[in-house]
Order: sequence, then C-alpha cells, then structure tokens
Amino acid sequence: RRQKPSTPEHKRDFAAHGGALSMSHNDTRSFFNFSQLVLSAGNLKSPPVLKHSKITYFEVEILDVQSKKQICIVDKVPPSSTLLDVKHKFHKACPQWYPSRVGLQLEHNGPYLKDSINIQNLAVSSIITLYFTDLGQQVGWTTFFLAEYTGPLLIYLLFYIRLSTIYDQAESTKNFRHPVVHLACFCHCLHYIRHLLETLFVHKFSGGHTPLKNMIKGCAFYWGFTSWIAYYINHPRYTPPSFGHRQVSFAALAFLMCEAGNHFINVALAHQNHSGSKACFPSPTYNPFTWLFLLVSCPNYTYEVGSWISFTVMTQTLPVGIFAFLMVIQMSLWAQKKHKLYLKRFYPEVRRKAAMIPIIF
Repeated sequence: RRQKPSTPEHKRDFAAHGGALSMSHNDTRSFFNFSQLVLSAGNLKSPPVLKHSKITYFEVEILDVQSKKQICIVDKVPPSSTLLDVKHKFHKACPQWYPSRVGLQLEHNGPYLKDSINIQNLAVSSIITLYFTDLGQQVGWTTFFLAEYTGPLLIYLLFYIRLSTIYDQAESTKNFRHPVVHLACFCHCLHYIRHLLETLFVHKFSGGHTPLKNMIKGCAFYWGFTSWIAYYINHPRYTPPSFGHRQVSFAALAFLMCEAGNHFINVALAHQNHSGSKACFPSPTYNPFTWLFLLVSCPNYTYEVGSWISFTVMTQTLPVGIFAFLMVIQMSLWAQKKHKLYLKRFYPEVRRKAAMIPIIF
C-alpha cells in the first residue's frame, strides 16, 4: 500500500533530503562567491619561468681516418659556423695541421667536405663525427698557375738564344734562321704571357688550395714538353714547313684568332655572375669571338686546342704535334666534366650544346 505522507519514515526521509539540498545550495553559493572574488582580483600571475638560451652549440669529434682514433674534440661550435671555422679551431688544438692541409669527411670513404658547408647541415645530433685526412703541403691556385706558366716562358727563351751548352756554337752561327723560328718564339711567348696576365687580373679563384705534388706534376709536364718543343724549333738544322710561307701565314693567323677568342671567353666567364640578378650562362655578345657560345659550352677549351693545332701546323714538328694531341685529350676531359656541371645549373640553355667541339665532343 502507498504510505501516507504523514508517516514518520517519510518525514525523516524528507528531512534528510531537504538537509542535503540545503547543504548543496550552500556549497554552490560559496563557490560562486569565491569565483567572484578571484575575478575581481584580476588575472593570477604565474611564477616567472626561467628562459633558457635558444642557441644550441655543437660538439665536433675528429677521428683519424685510418686508425679511427680520436684526435681532438672541437666544442661550443655555433650553428652558423662553417667547416672552415671548425678547421681553424682544429688548427688551434693541433698547430701542425693548418686549415688548407686538413681534409674532413663525413664518412670513412666519403668525399672531402667543402669549407663553405654550414656545420648545421651536417648535424644529426649535438655531436658531429668527422674523419680527418692529412692532405699534405698545399699551395694556392694563383701560385700553382704562375709556376706552371712562368717556366715554359723562360725555358723557351733559353733555347731561342741558342746557349752554347745546348747547341754547337759554330753550327749555330753558321746556319741561317728561318723567319718561322722568330714567329714561333713570338707566338709561344704570347700564349704564356696571356695565361700569366689572366691568372693575375682575369681569373677569380675561390681561395682554395691544391696539393704541392699536383703543382710538381703540372710543372714537370709543361716544362718538359716546352724543352722538347723549343729544342727542335730552335735547332740550327731545323727545316721550315713543307708548304712554305703560305702554310706559316695561315697557321699564324689562326693561332692569333684562337688566342684572342680564348681571352674574350675567359673575360666573359669571369663576369658571368655580375649581372645583379640570378646567375645565368654567358650569352654571345656583339663580339664575334663569343659567338662560339651558341655551339659549345666550353669555348675556352676549344680555342686552347685550336691554338696548339695551329702552332703544330705553323712549325710542323713532331713534339708540338704530340703535345697538341695530349692537350686535346685533356681539354676534352675537362670540358665533359664542366659540361655536366653546366647541365645541372643551366639545363635549358646548355642542353643542346656540345662540350668542346660540335658533334665530336
């Protein structure tokens, strides 16, 4: 049966329920009053947080490439540092190895890293491990080319004046010199004087270095061949070309044109990045010697080979022919290598050009 509301049990339940409601209502009012107090007091300020430096320094561990033993640790390297900065700090720790002599690799058998690489690009963690190789004694590129080109210039002149220690003095005074001998001396000296002046005033080197042994090999090649060439051309028994004056004249004209073309191409290459905008491949100008850019990507090598072929025809000697043949091989290898670099940088402009000689190379 339904119990009446007036039963004592019902009254007790109602009283208990009503008491709970009143307590809940009091808690709500207390929370409301507390929240109003907080809002009226303003925003609560959080305790100051210690700000840590955002600069993360790297630690470069340098190991020997052969023994893999640790040589030194270069610490506190800023992210903006380059590999050259690391080499300078490494030089302070190990003074016997100056920066140009230090070769650093990211892997044991990997390529040598360039000095301009940012150290942050090599970092996987805060510790960078590099392998060190002693590159040996180094020389600057300007010194390299000056030594390589000064030798042939002086050596040829020593043979041209016919020293008594080289030729028989009686035979030298007896035999008449053909005009092509004087012309060959002029062309040969002009060629190397142009190289020397361009090394000093035209070519721009990035400040890199090359091993001393490379300079010794280059000097031995150029100086040795110059001695062989000069000995035959300036010999008292030298015989002039087969077709006489006509052959000499046409070959000398071709030689002078190739020398002029080589110079203008080198000047154009030296100024290709000074347009103020994005770098682009040099384009032909009003100068007809630069029109070769329409056909090949390395016209300076084309003119260089043309000079030695013309000199071979003008003098008609075997040593010059052998030297010209070797120069064709060497220049073609350099042209192919540079042509691949041009394809990566200037693909639309270079893709239809040959490297050095149209169709052949």
